[in-house]
Amino acid sequence: MPMGHTATAQAGSGGLTATEHRLANGLRVVLSEDHLTPVAAVCLWYDVGSRHEVAGRTGLAHLFEHLMFQGSGQVKGNGHFELVQGAGGSLNGTTSFERTNYFETMPTHQLELALWLEADRMGSLLAALDEESMENQRDVVKNERRQRYDNVPYGTAFEKLTALAYPEGHPYHHTPIGSMADLDAATLEDAQAFFRTYYAPNNAVLSVVGDIDPEQTLAWIEKYFGSIPSHDGKQPPRDGTLPGIIGEQLREVVHEEVPARALMAAYRLPHDGTRACDAADLALTVLGGGESSRLHNRLVRRDRTAVAAGFGLLRLSGAPSLGWLDVKTSGGVEVPQIEAAVDEELARFAEEGPTPEEMERAQAQLEREWLDRLGTVAGRADELCRYAVLFGDPQLALTAVGRVLDVTADEVKEAARAHLRPDNRAVLVYEPVEPADETDATDAHEGADK
Repeated sequence: MPMGHTATAQAGSGGLTATEHRLANGLRVVLSEDHLTPVAAVCLWYDVGSRHEVAGRTGLAHLFEHLMFQGSGQVKGNGHFELVQGAGGSLNGTTSFERTNYFETMPTHQLELALWLEADRMGSLLAALDEESMENQRDVVKNERRQRYDNVPYGTAFEKLTALAYPEGHPYHHTPIGSMADLDAATLEDAQAFFRTYYAPNNAVLSVVGDIDPEQTLAWIEKYFGSIPSHDGKQPPRDGTLPGIIGEQLREVVHEEVPARALMAAYRLPHDGTRACDAADLALTVLGGGESSRLHNRLVRRDRTAVAAGFGLLRLSGAPSLGWLDVKTSGGVEVPQIEAAVDEELARFAEEGPTPEEMERAQAQLEREWLDRLGTVAGRADELCRYAVLFGDPQLALTAVGRVLDVTADEVKEAARAHLRPDNRAVLVYEPVEPADETDATDAHEGADK
């Protein structure tokens, strides 16, 4: 049986606990009992994301997320979905810059099924991976790119801003969706090598949260995962270190068929897992976190120059995080008018900092968001994996709320002063264009088909 230790409830954890274990093959296991409802969440994080990809093979991590649902040694085709949903559970997977995760929420009595399914594809996916499944999922991912990025208003904004904020050659320069050319270029051999390198037990963290018997759960995990061999060929991700400030304002004007002019910007912020990042999160919440925020009050309510104004945080541990500004203009308002108002608000905030009322409201908002995640078995399982993979300690998930509440108003002011400035942002300006003439478009399409 695996060795492990039990963590006691820590201050600020709301009484939540987690136990940690490690199998002989290197798989890290985190368990958290919660008998409030008869369900259990299984979450598996692999330490691989788009930052691990190399030039010419972007999108491979995301493609593989899809391939993991295309059958394994003992589960054919769409069987993973069918078995989980047939047992009354739900499931999915996602890919980011820094990880790929897979998760199921099951009725308690079906927990063993979810563990067996995850172990089967970790241990035997290569037995089912062939050219047919590769082509099938390549087309699915390319279609996802069209539907979510290329063919929707503002769809490529995130891709454009990250490419501006992180220089060419940086591991975060490209987004997880990958390019069409690279998706076309990926071979079955690429996929097989990617799986062998990254989908090994010693490159993963498995968390199980909910109405569980820890001893029985560990026995199942040892039974199904324990015989999967480890793999030592993984190279560390390329260094994502950058200066804290971009040093200039980077700018791109985009002429597209969009409903309204828009101002979007990405500010370089401190790395996730730091007190400075929590302070920046609070600053962005005061400035653009909802309808009580300064930017919403100024642009939407008072000036009526925008129909939406928000500021959010993309937390990243291996590179500077990004503060994401998104303002959609109203009527015929020009972007320079919006930008001047934004800069005025940011400069004033950097000078004055948050009021006590704003500080209390922002901390309460972030506290609620954290507790909402920890309050569900699936959300807690995901956070335990996140802190284990990115920061080496799943227990940090249980005390994150306390760290946010410990940040002072002066630290929030300093975060804004240091980072929310014009020489530390990449800017996108969207200018609408008239839709292409349908007759011309039809003629061009017909000509291309001949």
